[in-house]
Order: sequence, then structure tokens, then C-alpha cells
Amino acid sequence: MLKVESLVKVYASPDGTVPAVRGVSFTVPQGAFFTLLGPSGCGKTTTLRCVAGLEQPSGGTISIDGTVVADPARGIHVPAYRRDIGMVFQSYAIWPHMDVFGNVAYPLRVARKRPPRAEIRERVMEALRLVGMDAMAARSATKLSGGQQQRVAFARALVRHPKLLLLDEPLSNLDAKLREQMRFELQELVARVAITTLYVTHDQSEALAMSDNVAVMSDGIIVQSGPPRDVYTKPRDAFVAAFLGAANFLKAEVVQRTGAQSALVAIEGGSGRFSVTLPPGIAAGDHIEIVFRPEDAAIHFAPMGGDDLVQGLVERLSFQGGSTECYLRIGGTIVRAILHPAIETTNGAAAWLRIDPARCVVYAPGQGR
Repeated sequence: MLKVESLVKVYASPDGTVPAVRGVSFTVPQGAFFTLLGPSGCGKTTTLRCVAGLEQPSGGTISIDGTVVADPARGIHVPAYRRDIGMVFQSYAIWPHMDVFGNVAYPLRVARKRPPRAEIRERVMEALRLVGMDAMAARSATKLSGGQQQRVAFARALVRHPKLLLLDEPLSNLDAKLREQMRFELQELVARVAITTLYVTHDQSEALAMSDNVAVMSDGIIVQSGPPRDVYTKPRDAFVAAFLGAANFLKAEVVQRTGAQSALVAIEGGSGRFSVTLPPGIAAGDHIEIVFRPEDAAIHFAPMGGDDLVQGLVERLSFQGGSTECYLRIGGTIVRAILHPAIETTNGAAAWLRIDPARCVVYAPGQGR
């Protein structure tokens, strides 16, 4: 288990101190896959480096499997080589002058308690079998593809049987097709060895597909965390909604309350009204922002009766093979929706957008981006 409490990391600069991590706390249960997700500069990699022992925190505590490895207040900083971790870097850090076997065996050969030669060979081959590279043990590191180098890096991280696996954007250097393949293989590998894993990425599709829990970071803090489905469907604020996948934002005015938590709203500059669920403290006449995902909206190209419809014009179409992205202009806002590829329309065509009220998230003034 990994436990991070009130982690702070401050860097010195010519202009003063710069806070990179500001009070981050999270727990990764034994065997769980936890992802820190966020844009560049949000503090996710600094957090991981503090866990790894590559950076000394300015405040807070870090515990691995119940053992405190960092606590500045008590002068505790266990060096990286004494933390029971395995780590895969973004660049893989493969030794070019060694073969595959030598790269994977390296952590065992330099360990304080070096295992016997026979045990080293057994554990190296076991790690290589886990990643499907046992047949390439004698291959030179300079003759490996990007995907093969990544598998070697994983094997090297696992060969010591660590309690914690740290992954720093390990898929970012791969092309799109190989990245998707390796994402599946990594997810399967981590589940098979049942190792506690902390993963860092800026790619929301990786975070959603692989994680048991996701923590979205911004400006050195965690703004929301939880199971991927919950964070995706119930973003706490507009930043999370915008960063974690595609999202549409519509400004609207509350026309009238229709229940304790429901109301009829009108889109600013658009034609049509629909119902939404309101957070507390919003009254008729208030201005709000409505967020919904492209897949939660249906487009009709003939006049429709009933409520929950907003009229717009087709601004642009983007054929994606398995689907077509349709961009509608509603008032002064462009809204993105997903069409079945068999549906044909043209730019400038009139369209009616039906938004599922149950899939909308409403933000009060002050909760914007």
C-alpha cells in the first residue's frame, strides 16, 4: 500500500519559492492501479519523484507498505535505492552496451544483498517471460524496437519483486497503434502480478482505461479523484470536465424551477428549452453553465416535437470511420455530437439537438474554467 499525506514540494528560484505540489494526499490500496492525471506542470511527475525518492519533499509524509520513507518534519528521507520500488521512466533508460538479459539483471547485480548467480538467472528469465521477451534475452539493446525496449524496462522494474511499481508516462514515446496495444498489455501484466501501481500520464484515455482510481491534478493540487467512470460522468468543475475527455459547454439562463432540484433553462443565443437538475443555491433568472459529453446528445435533422430540444445549424462534419463528429452552431457556441457513420447531412443544414438531462452537469456562477 502507498499512502501520501499532505505532500508539499517547493523549489527555490531567483524570484523566490515556487510551489510545485501543494498539500497532495491519496492512498493506493494493495494491488490497486492509481493514476495521477493532469496537464504539463500540474505537479504529477514531481509527486511521483517524491514517492520514488528522487526528490525530497518540503512537507508531508510518504509511506510504503506501512513504512515511512519521507517525513521532512522528522528528518526522514529514505534514499531511492532503499525503497522497495520498481520504476519505468518515460525514456525507458535502457543500457545500450548491454543485452536484454544484462539490462534486466542489473538491479539484482548491484543490490546490497546480491542473489546467487543461479537465482539471478531464474528471476531474470521469469521477468522476461512475464513481458514476452524471454526468447530475446541475448539480443543487443541497440536492436530493440520501441515496444521491445518498453517491455525490457517493465521486466527490469519487476525483477526485484518490488512492493510498489512507479510508471512515469511509459507509453508517450510510442506511436498510436503500438500505444494502444501496450496499454492493454500493461494493464494485463499489472493485474497478473497484482502489484500496487502509481501511474503518471497526461493522456485521459490511458487513465480511464487502465486505472482503478484517477486523481486529476491542476496547479499542484488534486482537484478530483475517484473511479474513472465517476470522475468522467460527474466532473466536479469545468476544468475536470474539459480535461477528462471531450465536453460541450453551453451558457444558459434558468427560466423557471419545476421541482426541488429541477428547472427549465434557455440557451443563451439559441432556440429551445430543456430541463436540467440544478445544484443548490440557484434560482430562476440565474445564469449557469451546462456541460455534457458529445455521446450524450442526439441530433435530428427533421423538426421534432416535445421538450428538451435545441435548434442549431451544422457547422462542420468530420468523418472518423466508425463515427462522424458533427459540430453544431447554437447561438454563438459550437457544440460537438456523435453521429452514426451511415447518417448523411451537409454543412448549413438545420438540426435539432436533444440533450439527455440526466447526463448534464450544471455549474453555478464561479465554478467556470
